[in-house]
Amino acid sequence: MSKRPAGDVARSTVRPKGEMGGGGPMRTFLRTADGVPVESVYDPGAAVYEGFADPLAASSSPCRDLVFVIAHGFTGDVDRPHVRRVAGVLRHHGAVLTFSFRGHGRSGGRSTVGDKEVLDLAAAVERARRLGHARVVTVGFSMGGSVVLRHAALRPGSVDAVVSVSAPARWYYRGTAPMRRLHWLVTRPEGRLVGRYGLRTRIHHRDWDPVPLSPVRAVPRIAPTPLLIVHGDRDGYFPLDHPRTLAEAAGGHADLWIEAGMGHAEHAADDALVARIADWAVSAAG
Repeated sequence: MSKRPAGDVARSTVRPKGEMGGGGPMRTFLRTADGVPVESVYDPGAAVYEGFADPLAASSSPCRDLVFVIAHGFTGDVDRPHVRRVAGVLRHHGAVLTFSFRGHGRSGGRSTVGDKEVLDLAAAVERARRLGHARVVTVGFSMGGSVVLRHAALRPGSVDAVVSVSAPARWYYRGTAPMRRLHWLVTRPEGRLVGRYGLRTRIHHRDWDPVPLSPVRAVPRIAPTPLLIVHGDRDGYFPLDHPRTLAEAAGGHADLWIEAGMGHAEHAADDALVARIADWAVSAAG
């Protein structure tokens, strides 16, 4: 975790692939409603730097008012290569704000594996609005996919479109070997040690109390905000009944993409898919 005070702003000294241009990305520590410092990285997008001789032209471009807020999967963070790659594709369609969930990377606190993380996403969305973006699209992967669903349900009207990739439909699922390993990681003291020192993820030891709203119960509350559910037919964590259950719960309001040959979350979402997601979001967000 950074020792820089929450709310302090600094220019990034590292520019991962996909974050090229002008002044580079801006790193900021946000403060959540429950006081956790969350590291974020803001990139104003390629339109600001590319193809505009006049800065005023960039500020008035069609994609300038849109920002993608990316919610990574469990054990991810803003500097993971797969998160930076997704951000690198999305920045050609709008601004991008990435952040590390609590307990991940240099953010404070400990992971609650999808519960209090809604507060982290809320802080990032509020940051995007303060930066002047009229259209905000949340894009979540796996755990982050469940978080964007719950955030949109609990804070209606706070975003303009929602994309959930590889998300579970229900809690406590143990039907696959990867999910059984994840439950060991989260629930056992030795598992949490592996998470802390092997995966750079600090996991809270307390059980959920109360159990948060499940993704499948959240989905019906999202309408009329546009919703896209994306899932791979080779997802080793959550089989296809999860996205289909989510889409059914949406009552015809959600678009469902079942991607042939795709595995799980950010690692499996190739650049072409991310670009298609961006095109959908630009259109759906108005």
